[in-house]
Amino acid sequence: MTDTCAITDYEDYGSFGVLWKTVSEDCNLACDYCYYSTCGGKPGPRINRIDSAILNTFIQEYMEMSKGSASFAWQGGEPLLAGLDFFEEVVTLQAAYAPAHTAISNALQTNGTLITDKWAALFRKYQFLIGISVDGPSDIHDERRVDSRGQGSFDRVMKGIDCLRRHQVDFNILTVLHRGNIKKAKELIEFYEREEFAYVQFIPCMDFRSQEIGMAGSYDITPEEYGQFLCEAFDYWYNDGQPRTSIRFFDNMLSVCTGREAELCVHRSGCSTMLVLEQNGDAYPCDFYIHDDWKLGNVAKDSLNELLLHPARMSFLGMKKTLPAACQNCEYKPLCNGGCPRNRKWADDLSVSDPDYFCSSYKRIYAYADERMKTLGASLRRQLFTENVQRNFKGRLPGRNDPCPCGSSRKFKNCCADITVS
Repeated sequence: MTDTCAITDYEDYGSFGVLWKTVSEDCNLACDYCYYSTCGGKPGPRINRIDSAILNTFIQEYMEMSKGSASFAWQGGEPLLAGLDFFEEVVTLQAAYAPAHTAISNALQTNGTLITDKWAALFRKYQFLIGISVDGPSDIHDERRVDSRGQGSFDRVMKGIDCLRRHQVDFNILTVLHRGNIKKAKELIEFYEREEFAYVQFIPCMDFRSQEIGMAGSYDITPEEYGQFLCEAFDYWYNDGQPRTSIRFFDNMLSVCTGREAELCVHRSGCSTMLVLEQNGDAYPCDFYIHDDWKLGNVAKDSLNELLLHPARMSFLGMKKTLPAACQNCEYKPLCNGGCPRNRKWADDLSVSDPDYFCSSYKRIYAYADERMKTLGASLRRQLFTENVQRNFKGRLPGRNDPCPCGSSRKFKNCCADITVS
């Protein structure tokens, strides 16, 4: 295992969010590529939702150490199987235990088939951000996103999206890239534009389950296919220097080009500090590592401080920074930071790994987009700098050691000191 950090109390480590597998593997769809659920679209007669006592214990303790913000992500399986009353209970407990002035966020990832006006009204009332899984137009989507009878889910998903729109609920689209759509970038983009989907994320299709950590990472698509897809999608996103649809991969590239860090854990310098919880309260450092070897404990029995400082979690958080030799001096290191640890083939003691399976995909899109992205980044950086100087410094340049107005979190003298304000 990699060396653990010398942390003696959670106060030394910083903030964290929680991703909760709301109903464990229960799901009403049977997508053949699902990396987690094994129920085949046939959840049992009794849904395995989070017990109220566990929910109460965790939310109370989490809020006590929230430091002004608390972030919840609800996933499955299909989290809506937990029922409206469950999420009413969630927001009631959040409000009851939150210290004054705590910012609470709730995000929920769903297949969209169970959304009704009642669900949409709840999401709107409590400002949930909803992620909807859509793999493309009906002929693509219905090929693999099916129920237990093999029937496609596209029409039901779109009805759910209509409900969200009627109630003005914020949502984004998650598209799994697999052999059925990886060569159809233009068709997907045209579909997003036609349906006015403004926020889109791509995820390469896995050919393994999160519980199978001993299985080498394998995928439904090749690095060459993924790289080509990203290049074609980039041309659309760039739009002659006026990006229109928000595509998360390219938004993250642009963030790096404006002096910020990527937001996606795959491309950040460190893995997400989010705590992943199973429906029964078992805790893990990542939803790609839901296995006894990486179990941190259980929130019903162990304190959050114990879970967060568990040696397995410290080891996991060190994996991202244990870069392969090929990555250490790579010109694109600031953009990908070695990719995802789950995509690397590791030595048994986790001391060394091969590069990310998609390394060549990343290099291809970074090279392809380099000049245009740098130009766009410089323009956006100057725009943000000028706007924030006017807003926060009354038109005057900040001091050398003040935070840079461009928003990079660096000191002005180390960032945009070469920019002048007319």
